[in-house]
Amino acid sequence: MPQEPFNLRKIAVGAYGPSLLYGAATGSIVPVIVLSATELGADVATAALILTLTGIGSLVTNVPATLITSRFGERWALVVASLWCSAAMILALSATNLAVFAAAIFMVGMAGAVFGLARQSYLTEAVPIHFRARALSTLGGVTRIGVFLGPFAGALAMSFLGLDGAYWVGAAATVLAAVLSFQVPELGGSRRSSTRLAVDAAAPPTLRAILRSHARIFGTVGVGVLLIAAVRATRQAVLPLWAQEIGIDPTTTALIYGLSGAIDMLIFYPAGKVMDVYGRRWIAVPCMLIMGTALLLLPLTQDAAGLLAVALLIGFGNGIGSGIVMTLGADFSPSPGRPQFLGIWRLLTDIGTMAGPGTVSAVTAAATLAGGIWTTGVLGLLGAIVLWRWVPPGAQRVRQK
Repeated sequence: MPQEPFNLRKIAVGAYGPSLLYGAATGSIVPVIVLSATELGADVATAALILTLTGIGSLVTNVPATLITSRFGERWALVVASLWCSAAMILALSATNLAVFAAAIFMVGMAGAVFGLARQSYLTEAVPIHFRARALSTLGGVTRIGVFLGPFAGALAMSFLGLDGAYWVGAAATVLAAVLSFQVPELGGSRRSSTRLAVDAAAPPTLRAILRSHARIFGTVGVGVLLIAAVRATRQAVLPLWAQEIGIDPTTTALIYGLSGAIDMLIFYPAGKVMDVYGRRWIAVPCMLIMGTALLLLPLTQDAAGLLAVALLIGFGNGIGSGIVMTLGADFSPSPGRPQFLGIWRLLTDIGTMAGPGTVSAVTAAATLAGGIWTTGVLGLLGAIVLWRWVPPGAQRVRQK
């Protein structure tokens, strides 16, 4: 019997709705985490450290996330992660001391690791190879839209409830994400059947086995996605830092940052189509070239107009790369063993996310802020070289696994 043609609309609400809501939830609380920590008695350094706990929570949960997703399936992993994040928001609301609040923020990071792995694994399985990049780029774009809208929803709630309003928005959005996740269609019977046959025929692959059998991928393309994550994380920090360095007021800085984010959100689908039609390299390499070049230009700007031009260039470079890390991970992941592979893949990106700003901080401390930004720009160009060398040219010919 011929298979029914794939229709993204059939899974769109279940696949993208939770990501939009989850992005809004995290976006609503990120701007106020430091403020909440200081209200509970943290000094500036401690408050900044608490903010990093979301990244640390994600980093240490990537491997356990593979076990949860493999054991219970993508749909239930999405539901549980959303509810866990909602519980973290409530805990943050009720925290009366810094330790409890820090634990809540760590829980948010834990939930993000499980949620991110499950949604990527689900779409990788549910979407045919010829549509994969568009589906995953849309996933990245929808998440960014949620993160962009979250602070506005949080600000509205805070006008009535104070800082607590942001966490109430986060709690409500993640509960809704859990409800929508429960509506995610189960993957086709043929996929489940083939997976069960594979599991019955041999023991499910372990993380160690996946790491060993795919070591070359992790050591080549994996290094490239680590550099992508490092540059992306750094760009968020250096724009406001350099604006402050050249004396631009906070309001103008926020406007410039917002315009950069708007460009970032507008071009995810065309970028995905380019990847599907012409190949992943057509996006992966320009993404890093553009961001690397823009970061090299950033310290040369001396006024708001120059900063805006560079910020828009950075937003464009990051925007065309929407979904590239997830798409490459999906392309190289095996089945069975996909959750384990993607867990390691996400671990690499989380390492990059934490290492990028750390590199800027170290170089800035040893030299200057401009030196730290230039170092990141060089990392971007190095990432372009790595991706050019190791990402296959032309349209993907990944075998259906």
